[in-house]
Amino acid sequence: MSENQNLLAEQRRSLILDEVRRRGGVRVNELTRKLGVSDMTVRRDLDALARQGVLEKVHGGAVPVVEASTHEPGFEAKSGLELTAKEDIARAAAKLVAPGAAIALSGGTTTFALAHQLLDVPDLTVVTNSVRVADVFHAAQRTSGPRQGAATVVLTGGVRTPSDSLVGPVADQAIAALHFDLLFLGVHGISVEAGLSTPNLAEAETNRRLVHSARRVVVVADHTKWGKVGLSSFAALERIDTLVTDAGLPDEARGVVTEHLRRLVVAGEPEEGADI
Repeated sequence: MSENQNLLAEQRRSLILDEVRRRGGVRVNELTRKLGVSDMTVRRDLDALARQGVLEKVHGGAVPVVEASTHEPGFEAKSGLELTAKEDIARAAAKLVAPGAAIALSGGTTTFALAHQLLDVPDLTVVTNSVRVADVFHAAQRTSGPRQGAATVVLTGGVRTPSDSLVGPVADQAIAALHFDLLFLGVHGISVEAGLSTPNLAEAETNRRLVHSARRVVVVADHTKWGKVGLSSFAALERIDTLVTDAGLPDEARGVVTEHLRRLVVAGEPEEGADI
Protein backbone atom coordinates (compact mmCIF):
# COMPACT_ATOMS: atom_id res chain seq x y z
CA MET A 1 0.00 0.00 0.00
CA SER A 2 1.06 3.58 -0.61
CA GLU A 3 2.54 5.67 2.18
CA ASN A 4 1.31 8.94 0.68
CA GLN A 5 -0.10 11.07 3.50
CA ASN A 6 -2.24 12.99 1.03
CA LEU A 7 -4.32 10.04 -0.11
CA LEU A 8 -7.96 10.99 -0.45
CA ALA A 9 -10.26 9.42 2.12
CA GLU A 10 -11.95 7.36 -0.60
CA GLN A 11 -8.63 5.96 -1.80
CA ARG A 12 -7.45 5.27 1.74
CA ARG A 13 -10.63 3.40 2.62
CA SER A 14 -10.47 1.36 -0.56
CA LEU A 15 -6.91 0.33 0.29
CA ILE A 16 -7.91 -0.53 3.86
CA LEU A 17 -10.83 -2.65 2.69
CA ASP A 18 -8.67 -4.50 0.18
CA GLU A 19 -6.10 -5.23 2.91
CA VAL A 20 -8.77 -6.47 5.33
CA ARG A 21 -10.27 -8.79 2.71
CA ARG A 22 -6.91 -10.04 1.47
CA ARG A 23 -5.45 -10.80 4.91
CA GLY A 24 -8.62 -11.59 6.82
CA GLY A 25 -8.02 -8.74 9.27
CA VAL A 26 -5.64 -5.88 10.07
CA ARG A 27 -4.50 -3.91 13.10
CA VAL A 28 -4.69 -0.13 13.39
CA ASN A 29 -0.95 0.26 13.97
CA GLU A 30 -0.21 -1.71 10.78
CA LEU A 31 -2.46 0.59 8.76
CA THR A 32 -0.94 3.75 10.19
CA ARG A 33 2.53 2.59 9.09
CA LYS A 34 1.45 1.50 5.62
CA LEU A 35 -0.70 4.55 4.91
CA GLY A 36 1.50 7.09 6.64
CA VAL A 37 -1.41 8.64 8.58
CA SER A 38 -2.38 8.97 12.23
CA ASP A 39 -4.21 6.44 14.39
CA MET A 40 -7.14 8.84 14.56
CA THR A 41 -7.40 9.01 10.77
CA VAL A 42 -7.35 5.21 10.47
CA ARG A 43 -9.97 4.84 13.20
CA ARG A 44 -12.23 7.34 11.41
CA ASP A 45 -11.81 5.36 8.21
CA LEU A 46 -12.67 2.13 9.98
CA ASP A 47 -15.73 3.76 11.52
CA ALA A 48 -16.90 4.88 8.08
CA LEU A 49 -16.36 1.43 6.56
CA ALA A 50 -18.12 -0.23 9.49
CA ARG A 51 -21.14 2.05 8.99
CA GLN A 52 -21.24 0.91 5.35
CA GLY A 53 -21.35 -2.68 6.62
CA VAL A 54 -18.27 -3.86 4.72
CA LEU A 55 -16.06 -4.65 7.70
CA GLU A 56 -16.37 -5.20 11.44
CA LYS A 57 -14.33 -3.28 13.99
CA VAL A 58 -12.62 -5.38 16.65
CA HIS A 59 -10.28 -4.43 19.45
CA GLY A 60 -7.20 -2.87 17.85
CA GLY A 61 -8.27 -3.35 14.24
CA ALA A 62 -10.88 -4.74 11.85
CA VAL A 63 -11.99 -7.98 10.19
CA PRO A 64 -14.11 -8.63 7.10
CA VAL A 65 -17.85 -9.05 7.32
CA VAL A 66 -18.91 -12.51 6.23
CA GLU A 67 -22.03 -11.89 4.16
CA ALA A 68 -24.81 -14.41 3.81
CA SER A 69 -25.53 -15.42 0.22
CA THR A 70 -28.94 -13.76 0.61
CA HIS A 71 -27.59 -10.42 1.85
CA GLU A 72 -28.43 -7.61 -0.58
CA PRO A 73 -26.97 -4.16 0.25
CA GLY A 74 -28.96 -1.09 -0.74
CA PHE A 75 -27.90 1.26 -3.51
CA GLU A 76 -26.62 3.93 -1.13
CA ALA A 77 -24.47 1.44 0.79
CA LYS A 78 -22.88 0.16 -2.42
CA SER A 79 -22.46 3.57 -4.01
CA GLY A 80 -19.76 4.56 -1.50
CA LEU A 81 -17.51 1.59 -2.36
CA GLU A 82 -14.72 1.47 -4.97
CA LEU A 83 -15.73 4.83 -6.45
CA THR A 84 -12.53 5.39 -8.40
CA ALA A 85 -12.61 1.86 -9.82
CA LYS A 86 -16.22 2.26 -10.91
CA GLU A 87 -15.50 5.54 -12.67
CA ASP A 88 -12.50 3.98 -14.46
CA ILE A 89 -14.60 0.98 -15.49
CA ALA A 90 -17.41 3.24 -16.72
CA ARG A 91 -15.07 5.24 -18.95
CA ALA A 92 -13.57 2.06 -20.42
CA ALA A 93 -16.99 0.47 -20.99
CA ALA A 94 -18.38 3.59 -22.68
CA LYS A 95 -15.77 3.18 -25.43
CA LEU A 96 -17.55 -0.02 -26.49
CA VAL A 97 -20.74 1.85 -27.40
CA ALA A 98 -21.28 3.10 -30.94
CA PRO A 99 -23.69 5.94 -31.82
CA GLY A 100 -27.15 4.68 -32.68
CA ALA A 101 -26.80 1.40 -30.79
CA ALA A 102 -29.58 -0.29 -28.88
CA ILE A 103 -28.16 -1.12 -25.46
CA ALA A 104 -29.39 -2.35 -22.10
CA LEU A 105 -28.11 -1.39 -18.67
CA SER A 106 -28.97 -3.51 -15.66
CA GLY A 107 -29.23 -2.18 -12.14
CA GLY A 108 -26.15 -1.43 -10.06
CA THR A 109 -23.79 1.35 -9.04
CA THR A 110 -21.29 0.60 -11.84
CA THR A 111 -23.95 0.77 -14.55
CA PHE A 112 -25.11 3.99 -12.88
CA ALA A 113 -21.59 5.40 -13.36
CA LEU A 114 -21.62 4.15 -16.96
CA ALA A 115 -24.90 5.94 -17.69
CA HIS A 116 -23.21 9.28 -16.96
CA GLN A 117 -20.48 8.44 -19.47
CA LEU A 118 -23.05 7.70 -22.20
CA LEU A 119 -24.92 11.00 -22.11
CA ASP A 120 -22.98 12.41 -25.05
CA VAL A 121 -23.22 9.31 -27.27
CA PRO A 122 -25.81 10.24 -29.90
CA ASP A 123 -28.99 8.39 -30.88
CA LEU A 124 -28.84 5.61 -28.32
CA THR A 125 -31.81 3.49 -27.39
CA VAL A 126 -31.35 2.52 -23.74
CA VAL A 127 -33.36 -0.27 -22.11
CA THR A 128 -32.96 -0.44 -18.36
CA ASN A 129 -34.56 -1.97 -15.30
CA SER A 130 -32.71 0.51 -13.08
CA VAL A 131 -34.57 3.50 -11.69
CA ARG A 132 -31.24 5.21 -11.00
CA VAL A 133 -29.95 4.71 -14.55
CA ALA A 134 -33.18 6.04 -16.06
CA ASP A 135 -32.97 9.08 -13.78
CA VAL A 136 -29.49 9.91 -15.15
CA PHE A 137 -30.82 10.27 -18.69
CA HIS A 138 -34.05 11.99 -17.68
CA ALA A 139 -32.19 14.49 -15.47
CA ALA A 140 -29.86 15.35 -18.37
CA GLN A 141 -32.84 16.04 -20.60
CA ARG A 142 -34.51 18.21 -17.96
CA THR A 143 -31.29 20.21 -17.52
CA SER A 144 -30.37 20.72 -21.17
CA GLY A 145 -33.84 20.51 -22.69
CA PRO A 146 -34.78 18.54 -25.82
CA ARG A 147 -31.75 18.05 -28.06
CA GLN A 148 -31.05 16.20 -31.25
CA GLY A 149 -29.46 12.81 -30.67
CA ALA A 150 -30.62 12.47 -27.06
CA ALA A 151 -31.06 8.88 -25.88
CA THR A 152 -34.43 7.18 -26.02
CA VAL A 153 -34.88 5.46 -22.66
CA VAL A 154 -37.16 2.47 -22.01
CA LEU A 155 -37.77 1.70 -18.31
CA THR A 156 -39.13 -1.81 -17.89
CA GLY A 157 -41.39 -1.44 -14.87
CA GLY A 158 -41.58 -4.06 -12.13
CA VAL A 159 -41.04 -4.45 -8.38
CA ARG A 160 -38.26 -2.36 -6.85
CA THR A 161 -35.34 -4.09 -5.08
CA PRO A 162 -33.06 -2.59 -2.37
CA SER A 163 -30.59 -1.74 -5.16
CA ASP A 164 -33.31 0.20 -7.04
CA SER A 165 -33.65 -2.37 -9.81
CA LEU A 166 -37.05 -3.30 -11.20
CA VAL A 167 -37.67 -7.05 -11.29
CA GLY A 168 -40.45 -9.59 -11.46
CA PRO A 169 -43.00 -10.68 -14.11
CA VAL A 170 -43.67 -7.18 -15.48
CA ALA A 171 -39.97 -6.51 -16.05
CA ASP A 172 -39.40 -10.02 -17.42
CA GLN A 173 -42.23 -9.72 -19.94
CA ALA A 174 -41.07 -6.31 -21.15
CA ILE A 175 -37.48 -7.48 -21.63
CA ALA A 176 -38.50 -10.72 -23.38
CA ALA A 177 -40.09 -8.71 -26.21
CA LEU A 178 -36.93 -6.68 -26.87
CA HIS A 179 -33.57 -7.24 -28.54
CA PHE A 180 -30.44 -5.14 -28.02
CA ASP A 181 -26.92 -4.99 -29.38
CA LEU A 182 -25.11 -4.76 -26.04
CA LEU A 183 -26.06 -5.54 -22.48
CA PHE A 184 -24.00 -3.89 -19.73
CA LEU A 185 -24.52 -6.00 -16.66
CA GLY A 186 -23.63 -5.14 -13.08
CA VAL A 187 -23.23 -8.14 -10.78
CA HIS A 188 -23.20 -8.97 -7.10
CA GLY A 189 -20.64 -11.72 -7.60
CA ILE A 190 -18.64 -13.52 -10.28
CA SER A 191 -16.80 -16.83 -9.98
CA VAL A 192 -15.80 -19.83 -12.07
CA GLU A 193 -18.09 -22.22 -10.22
CA ALA A 194 -21.19 -20.03 -9.83
CA GLY A 195 -20.76 -17.75 -12.83
CA LEU A 196 -22.74 -14.56 -12.32
CA SER A 197 -24.89 -14.47 -9.19
CA THR A 198 -27.14 -12.27 -7.10
CA PRO A 199 -28.74 -12.62 -3.64
CA ASN A 200 -32.19 -11.71 -5.07
CA LEU A 201 -34.09 -14.57 -6.73
CA ALA A 202 -36.40 -12.30 -8.72
CA GLU A 203 -33.47 -10.20 -9.93
CA ALA A 204 -31.70 -13.38 -11.06
CA GLU A 205 -34.64 -14.24 -13.32
CA THR A 206 -34.80 -10.70 -14.73
CA ASN A 207 -31.06 -10.80 -15.40
CA ARG A 208 -31.52 -14.10 -17.25
CA ARG A 209 -34.02 -12.38 -19.51
CA LEU A 210 -31.61 -9.51 -20.12
CA VAL A 211 -28.83 -11.91 -21.05
CA HIS A 212 -31.12 -13.89 -23.36
CA SER A 213 -32.22 -10.71 -25.21
CA ALA A 214 -28.67 -9.41 -25.79
CA ARG A 215 -26.47 -10.05 -28.80
CA ARG A 216 -23.37 -9.28 -26.70
CA VAL A 217 -23.01 -9.32 -22.90
CA VAL A 218 -20.54 -7.01 -21.17
CA VAL A 219 -20.10 -7.40 -17.41
CA VAL A 220 -18.93 -4.26 -15.60
CA ALA A 221 -17.56 -5.24 -12.19
CA ASP A 222 -14.75 -4.04 -9.95
CA HIS A 223 -12.21 -6.51 -8.60
CA THR A 224 -14.00 -7.00 -5.27
CA LYS A 225 -16.80 -8.89 -7.07
CA TRP A 226 -14.41 -11.68 -8.10
CA GLY A 227 -14.91 -14.81 -5.99
CA LYS A 228 -18.14 -13.53 -4.41
CA VAL A 229 -21.21 -15.80 -4.73
CA GLY A 230 -24.83 -14.80 -4.22
CA LEU A 231 -27.82 -17.07 -3.61
CA SER A 232 -28.85 -17.49 -7.24
CA SER A 233 -26.73 -17.94 -10.38
CA PHE A 234 -28.15 -16.58 -13.63
CA ALA A 235 -25.39 -16.98 -16.25
CA ALA A 236 -22.25 -19.03 -16.77
CA LEU A 237 -18.97 -17.27 -17.49
CA GLU A 238 -19.03 -18.66 -21.03
CA ARG A 239 -22.16 -16.62 -21.76
CA ILE A 240 -20.23 -13.38 -21.20
CA ASP A 241 -18.42 -11.78 -24.11
CA THR A 242 -16.45 -9.14 -22.19
CA LEU A 243 -15.52 -8.33 -18.60
CA VAL A 244 -14.60 -4.71 -17.91
CA THR A 245 -12.88 -4.42 -14.54
CA ASP A 246 -10.15 -2.45 -12.75
CA ALA A 247 -6.45 -2.98 -12.15
CA GLY A 248 -7.09 -4.50 -8.72
CA LEU A 249 -8.08 -7.83 -10.28
CA PRO A 250 -5.36 -10.33 -9.21
CA ASP A 251 -3.16 -11.97 -11.83
CA GLU A 252 -4.52 -15.44 -11.09
CA ALA A 253 -8.08 -14.21 -11.62
CA ARG A 254 -7.07 -12.58 -14.92
CA GLY A 255 -5.72 -15.91 -16.11
CA VAL A 256 -8.98 -17.67 -15.23
CA VAL A 257 -11.09 -14.98 -16.89
CA THR A 258 -9.19 -15.14 -20.16
CA GLU A 259 -9.73 -18.91 -20.27
CA HIS A 260 -13.51 -18.53 -20.09
CA LEU A 261 -14.30 -15.16 -21.70
CA ARG A 262 -13.65 -13.79 -25.15
CA ARG A 263 -12.29 -10.48 -23.92
CA LEU A 264 -10.93 -8.91 -20.73
CA VAL A 265 -10.71 -5.11 -20.50
CA VAL A 266 -8.78 -3.73 -17.52
CA ALA A 267 -9.46 -0.01 -17.18
CA GLY A 268 -6.32 2.06 -17.58
CA GLU A 269 -4.23 -0.76 -19.03
CA PRO A 270 -3.40 -1.46 -22.69
CA GLU A 271 -5.46 -4.25 -24.16
CA GLU A 272 -4.46 -7.08 -26.41
CA GLY A 273 -6.90 -8.44 -28.99
CA ALA A 274 -9.58 -7.23 -31.36
CA ASP A 275 -12.54 -4.99 -30.74
CA ILE A 276 -15.80 -6.44 -29.53
